[in-house]
Amino acid sequence: MKIGIVCYPTYGGSGIVATELGMDLAESGHQVHFFSTSLPARLDNKLPNIYFHRVFVETYPLFQYQPYDLALSTILGEVAEKYKLDLVHVHYAIPHAYAAYFTKMMLREKGINLPVITTLHGTDITLVGKHPVYKSAVEFSINQSDIVTSVSESLKQDTLDIFNIKNEICVVPNFIDNQQYLPEQDSCCRSNFASTGERIILHVSNLRKVKRIEDVIGTFNLIQKEIPARLIICGEGPEWEMAEQLIEELGIGDKVKSLGMVNDLHAVLHASDLFLLPSEQESFGLAALEAMAASVPVVSSNAGGLPEVNIDGVTGYTCPIGDIEMMAEKSLEILRDDKTLNEFKYRAKQQAIAFDKKNILPQYVEIYKEAIAKSKIG
Repeated sequence: MKIGIVCYPTYGGSGIVATELGMDLAESGHQVHFFSTSLPARLDNKLPNIYFHRVFVETYPLFQYQPYDLALSTILGEVAEKYKLDLVHVHYAIPHAYAAYFTKMMLREKGINLPVITTLHGTDITLVGKHPVYKSAVEFSINQSDIVTSVSESLKQDTLDIFNIKNEICVVPNFIDNQQYLPEQDSCCRSNFASTGERIILHVSNLRKVKRIEDVIGTFNLIQKEIPARLIICGEGPEWEMAEQLIEELGIGDKVKSLGMVNDLHAVLHASDLFLLPSEQESFGLAALEAMAASVPVVSSNAGGLPEVNIDGVTGYTCPIGDIEMMAEKSLEILRDDKTLNEFKYRAKQQAIAFDKKNILPQYVEIYKEAIAKSKIG
């Protein structure tokens, strides 16, 4: 198949999943064309069968905001016609599904039928998408897609609650390559972060308000009062200044280390004992799944799709949003003794295996085949 994939180039979950999906499809022999404003963070475009098409948005004084969706529609159409793409798979509805619809209409005028698959990832529905400025257009573009997928049952239900959706929504969860999380690949010693006998707590995010970094720090503060522990924070974002101030106020600066953006996150995960993810919103929780792939149990909020990934009492615990006392209590249940910790570690890894790419990628291939078959009938 010749497949077009549209995604954002950042480290967000939608871009990561789209990139990993495309590279695996290319490895399987499919021709994959990526469309984005810059090279996606994890995309290795030196691999065979991969093409990258940059979406250029020309600066023009008349426009206060440059028309990215128009530029995307244009290049999508040009590439689809030139390379005879079988379909285009857009990740994140805004504005990708909308742009793909207009590409489809432009090509139809030339007698070309381009199937569009739209994958919903989260804030494109629960935050931005439901805003009155965008809601009608998002609803329309979802309904005009040939096939719609969602990364979790929770997000599917949110979409049905917010919009008047006529299309069926197929749940295809995010996935992970467990081979990338083998312990022998760990090049980072625990001694770099903690002394013997100390537990290592980890949080990874873009440090936006929705990630509730203050709850990470508050939970850790309660944990370290009971057992020797260290907190590692990976990521950069707008809430870091507030987080630094809170760490100073609590007097725990000597027990907290910020690594910023980390290239070798696998090594840090393997050095950790517990992953904290107290988010206010998570459509899936890819960061939690990455932690579990490294055999790290998770204490998270019960927001969105997190309970579908982090099984309460099995791979860790889920707690009400903002309840740092409960999160600390559940963390201590896991961390107090090695036997309990190792049991949670084992079960976390088993859960990650269920989300391995070998189990998920064939679902996308079948969806692609279905979309192509429908287009030929139509």
